[in-house]
Amino acid sequence: MTTILVTGGTGTLGRLVTERLREDGHEVRVLSRHTQPYAVDLREGGPGLDAAVAGVDTIVHCASSPRGGDEQAAAHLIAAARRAGVGHLVYISIVGVDRVPFGYYKSKLAVEKLVEESGLSWTVLRTTQFHDLLVQLFQALSKSPVVPLPAGVRDQPIEVTEVAGRLAELAVGAPAGRVEDMGGPEARSLESLARAYLKAAGRRRAMVNVPLWGKAYGAFRGGGHLTPERAVGKGTFEEYLAGRFGRGGRD
Repeated sequence: MTTILVTGGTGTLGRLVTERLREDGHEVRVLSRHTQPYAVDLREGGPGLDAAVAGVDTIVHCASSPRGGDEQAAAHLIAAARRAGVGHLVYISIVGVDRVPFGYYKSKLAVEKLVEESGLSWTVLRTTQFHDLLVQLFQALSKSPVVPLPAGVRDQPIEVTEVAGRLAELAVGAPAGRVEDMGGPEARSLESLARAYLKAAGRRRAMVNVPLWGKAYGAFRGGGHLTPERAVGKGTFEEYLAGRFGRGGRD
């Protein structure tokens, strides 16, 4: 039996990784800011972090925030892992972090480099966005009578349970470096995805495609965040919506 620490273990992905590993018989510690006995803010580090990693074989690093602090958090985690002699660090990243000059993507790429240069044995998996993130986006945009969408942008959403399964598999395997990306089953226009969301949520809204500007928008429009050659996901956006909203029901 392996002892595994999952950072961000109460989040959308981390919770599922934790459940999967425990089902497979592994001892799993959950690290988050508010969950005892390993309540630690990775951005601050401290003795609680050393206690969390002591005796751990593998760390699955799922904790992340678009609001910043990922690099500092990773540096603290890596330092603690070194002190504890952790044998394997698994990190979840995003497809396109090296191609799309978007702030959060830049931070994820910087953490990848910290992991690669950590001196630890490591594995990095990049995936496309989860279905839930698109729903959050469309919920926010549909608060107004007209839904504005970035013109010409597609997305390739993936089912988070599939990513959790892959991460759990990697966590109990040998360190593998940068593994093959995981993408959802199809790349579709944001307009198509938004239309599916509105139908499932029972909302009637007009949509307008808005041309934007900047290098990040250009990279998204060019598909830098997509991986059509690695469309290995099975669950579709409509299947996710059906499970979440039912047939035409509201969230």
